[in-house]
Amino acid sequence: MTISSGLPLPRDASPDTRRRLLIISRNEPDSGLIGQTRPQRNWCVDVFPNFEDAQDHALMYGPRVGLVDFELLQDKTLMGRWDEFCVSHPGIEWIALLPKDVECNDEIRQLIRQRCYDFHTLPLDVSRLLVTIGHAYGMAKLQSSRSISPTAKGNGNGMMGESPAMRDFWKKLAKIELVDTPLLISGESGTGKELAARAVHDRSRRSDGPFIAVNCGSIPPTLIQSELFGYEKGAFTGATHRKMGRMEAAAGGTIFLDEVGDLPLELQINLLRFLQENTIERVGSHKSISVDARVIAATHVDLEEAIREKRFREDLYYRLNVIHLEVPPLRKRSTDIGLLAKYFFELFSEEKSPTVRGISQSAIDAMYRYNWPGNVRELMNRMRHALVMSDSRLITPADLRLNGLESSVKVMPLETVRSLAEKNAVTQVLKDTGYRISIAARQLGVSRATLYRLMTKYQLHSE
Repeated sequence: MTISSGLPLPRDASPDTRRRLLIISRNEPDSGLIGQTRPQRNWCVDVFPNFEDAQDHALMYGPRVGLVDFELLQDKTLMGRWDEFCVSHPGIEWIALLPKDVECNDEIRQLIRQRCYDFHTLPLDVSRLLVTIGHAYGMAKLQSSRSISPTAKGNGNGMMGESPAMRDFWKKLAKIELVDTPLLISGESGTGKELAARAVHDRSRRSDGPFIAVNCGSIPPTLIQSELFGYEKGAFTGATHRKMGRMEAAAGGTIFLDEVGDLPLELQINLLRFLQENTIERVGSHKSISVDARVIAATHVDLEEAIREKRFREDLYYRLNVIHLEVPPLRKRSTDIGLLAKYFFELFSEEKSPTVRGISQSAIDAMYRYNWPGNVRELMNRMRHALVMSDSRLITPADLRLNGLESSVKVMPLETVRSLAEKNAVTQVLKDTGYRISIAARQLGVSRATLYRLMTKYQLHSE
């Protein structure tokens, strides 16, 4: 449960403009430790007694700075949970609060070095702490301007996720934003290829330029050349004036060619010439025009198969596929389903029936069992339908039109699948590394404390 700080706001501040400070401590908000840590002026302070209660808050509000009372972390299980919380919310800069009687062992020191911006020993020097909080906030803001948060919600399109598949996706995306070469995005329909392209554009040096999206499969073949490259007055019947094409309109920014595999062969030659020379010719003209635009292409078809069938040029494929990024299907990131469902519930809340207050557990279970052939787009559409059509207080499987559908997918309970996959991964890495804990933890992307907890949980110990 959130406990507001009750701090007065500056005259020009609203609740939405205050900087948020997350505190995880079992202390009461108005006494002792928390009473000493209240910052001044335009901060909104939210206090939680454990990491589970803080999870939804961190997802919803994305606080930049957190204070964690290390008195909580004397328990190795809680130490592991905090480490996992840090991994799930990389945008938070943490400040450790160390009571005098806390045993500062090697594991605690390592956690502070790996996860904390700074630490303070009790009793606090409040003025010094306020300075540290301000510096940590500035550092978090600086980091977020050049990184992609796996739980970012500001774009209102559902591009988020905390599953292993999406964490790997975010890492690749963060590397791609630093270069300016052509990019090919692959993935099934509905996975969010255009959203990925927009994310790359927004974090590139071209972010101030235009982002022009073209669906190559939705434009008739007779019109696509003039749409992409423009035309001169009199080029054909009805061309009463000169028109700039989409490629030219993207100058200084990014042109996104969705379903590039549907581009006719004769147009593929023109696109290849643009990639080689950065020039275009309008229909009805022989004059070359220089255009500085980055090309990002996307496809849901196998272009290598299309090359074998002579439907796609091999030389164009290699020009587009300088860097490749695959957007994972929803069935490979099933642990994100609950997060996405709650997000779409909030996103379309203004459209919902007055009776709807939330999502039932049976609906969540049905969503986890379903295979989602339409991926995130299908999940969004089913949630939107349920919000409008439901007559219940809580959305049911029937509201999602999933009653009966999910039973066709025979799977083990999700918790069983998760545990089995987790156990197999830890077992294999431990064997491969000869049970060298530091190396195994690094390969698994967890702390030593988390790995010890998993070994105890699954009784995995070297002979």
